[in-house]
Order: sequence, then C-alpha cells, then structure tokens
Amino acid sequence: MTIARRHLLAAAALAPCLPTAWASDFPSRPITLVVPFAPGGVADITARTVGQAMAPLLGQSIVIDNKPGAGGIVATQAVLGAQPDGHTLLLMSNATAVSVHLVKKLPFDVQKQLLPITTLGFFELGLAVPANSPFQTLKDLVAHAKAKPGKLTIGTIAVGSTQHLSAELFKAKAGIDAVVVPYKGSPAVINALRAGEIDVAFEILSPLLPQLQAKVIRALAVTGPKRFPGLPDVPTAIEQGIADYTVDSWNALAAPAGTPAAAIERVRAAAAQALTQPAVVERLRSLGVRAQAGTPAEQAALLASEIEHWGKVVRAAKIEPE
Repeated sequence: MTIARRHLLAAAALAPCLPTAWASDFPSRPITLVVPFAPGGVADITARTVGQAMAPLLGQSIVIDNKPGAGGIVATQAVLGAQPDGHTLLLMSNATAVSVHLVKKLPFDVQKQLLPITTLGFFELGLAVPANSPFQTLKDLVAHAKAKPGKLTIGTIAVGSTQHLSAELFKAKAGIDAVVVPYKGSPAVINALRAGEIDVAFEILSPLLPQLQAKVIRALAVTGPKRFPGLPDVPTAIEQGIADYTVDSWNALAAPAGTPAAAIERVRAAAAQALTQPAVVERLRSLGVRAQAGTPAEQAALLASEIEHWGKVVRAAKIEPE
C-alpha cells in the first residue's frame, strides 16, 4: 500500500470523529453578539443578562456589540459578513420580521441567510392611560372611540415600529376609527401621556412599569396571550372583548447560514440553561420579559409566521416600504 493510500484511509477513518472534536473546541475565542439596538433598552439588557449567564457555560465571554440603525440592516450585515463559525451571533427580534415589509430591497434574505438558534424571551405591550383618565377599562375606551369616530388619540413610537403596528392592528380588531400619533421614542410617548396630549399609549412594558408603580399612569390592558405576572390585576385585551388580538415582541439568537450544526447546538443548549437560572428569569421579568428558550425549528416557524402576520398589518395600514 502506498503512503498516499494509507493517508487517505487514515483521514477517512477519522472523519466521523471530526464533528465531536470540533464541538469540543467551540468556542475557541470570545463570542460577539451583535445587537441592532442602542444600549440600555430591553433588547440590549436581555442580551447582556443572558450573555453573562451563558459565558461560564461556554467557557468564553460574550461581547455585546451594539449596532443600531437602518431597521437592523447594519447589524444583520455585520453578522452575515462574519465567518460562519459560531463566534458571531445576531440578536434577532420581531423587528427582523417587520423589516421585510418596510424596506423595498433588503440586501439579504433573513430566512435563507440566517440560522435561528433559540428564542430568549417574549414581551408584550401595555395599553396605558393618564392617571386621571375617564376610561376605567378597555371597553370604556372602545365605546368612546365608537361613539366619537376619529377623536381618540393613540401615542406610539415611530411609524413601522411594533408599537405603531400594534395600534393599527388594534384599530382593525376593535373596529374603531382613531388617530395614531407617532413620537420619536418611548420617553416622548410617556411624557405626552402624562401631560394628557394623547388618550392612550401603546408601549412595551419596560418603560411603563416605573410609571405604573408611581401611579402617574394606569394600565387598561396587556397585549399578551395571558396576564403578565408582574401586573396580575391587568387583564389582557382578549379578556376585554378584543377577539384574536395578541401582540408579543420577542428576542432570539441567530447565526449566519453555514454555521456548523454543532456550534448552533452548543449555543442553544447554553442559552436554554441560562434561561432557567432564577436570577436571569427575575431580571428579565423586571423588564417585562418572559424568559423562554426554544429550538431552531420553533424559532424558524415563529419568524415565518411573524413575517406573514406583520405583512398583513403593514398592508392594511397602507404603510409604503422605503
């Protein structure tokens, strides 16, 4: 037998062992988690909280790299341009699904070029009114809107945001005519609500919770499928007669297509374990987030359904992609 022949046979014999060996070597350096939002928000704090808990499980630190702007395009392109070896990850969100319908020509295909790994958590919105509002329930608000079409004002952040689209979806589901007023950010929405400039605000729970605790605003409903544990006395919109109306924002991990399955599984397992830690669960709950891991298949199905769902809302609201 020639030396070359012996080398080929030896390589073939070792081949089945390579994935296991590779998996044991991963990660070989710090992992970068690219976050398409500015520091300090729910997505950023979620990424940092879970990342810190995952680090000792993986034996490497997880570095958060904030790349906000352009509806997540900058962050996504940075991840897609990295080596697909598991050391560069993207914090995906429902904004990823919405962007498909708000940008005329995305420079990538999120379903083909990104590999979902796991969800990290879900967080619904709150429908809040000023403390002195005459509306005591969501039914009161809807009745007013129906009696006076076009008079109810709803405050949200920017057009195309989850909050804005949730308000448009609410109008359709409740059968009301109301004016949605977009603001630059959550602080501006809350200030307008407290000043009585708008009748109701649609906002994620995190910035609302301190205001609710201070009793300067009141929550009429939450948009999740069930009541939020931190606000057990606040009913869901469905409980108050808005049939089939649920909105859950979410954050998840994804990697560039081509990332080895062993790396995907290692990251998924570490995230799942981190999300069971009481300190992580409690920290996320304080942000209005329900910690929840999943499988790559479940995350892919969620992304597909969200793309379809928000596409219908965008078209119904007649929002033109830019």
